[in-house]
Amino acid sequence: MTSQRNTTILRAAAEEVAAVGLRRTSLTDVARRAGVSRMTVYREYGDAPTLWRSLLTEEISAVVSAADQAALTSARNGRERLVTAVIEAVTRLADHPLVTRVLELDPELILPFVVDRLGSGQQLAAERIREMLADGIADGSIQECDVAAAAHLLLLLAQSFVFSARIEPADTDASSVTAELRRLLDGYLSAPASPPPRKEPA
Repeated sequence: MTSQRNTTILRAAAEEVAAVGLRRTSLTDVARRAGVSRMTVYREYGDAPTLWRSLLTEEISAVVSAADQAALTSARNGRERLVTAVIEAVTRLADHPLVTRVLELDPELILPFVVDRLGSGQQLAAERIREMLADGIADGSIQECDVAAAAHLLLLLAQSFVFSARIEPADTDASSVTAELRRLLDGYLSAPASPPPRKEPA
């Protein structure tokens, strides 16, 4: 569980990054904004990379949780919940002040989490997707699949949408693209309809 002091430090780090970008933010700046000593920040996180990883994990976790809760209000089954949760998450992350600021000023810092490895926040999101896939398969709204492979695929699709959200479509608008993403996800996950009963020859 995140302590109150850690919450204060992470909030200060998010505000500082949103103001000047990740590379230009120092632990001294974060400590000053949080109203604590620099040594307090070091004791809690050890070094700047650990603080940034903790910050990204905390922010992504909060978005995933909020998206999941938003999906609960309208979903009738596991597939609708998963589709809505993914749409909510990518929409919120695409507009998230921390994510947008890092992509504007320090996009190269995101590259390792796109081409090399998954961060803690991405792993958490993938685990939640696996859980919702299993729920949808259990209630019959999602077709049988390799849950681990499907979750990885959905994670890669979702994060590509987030990282490319600033590219404006030429002949349509962002809301139409989001609607097509929903249609794509729903079609991919849908369980095949049961065939009509076979009529025996008279």
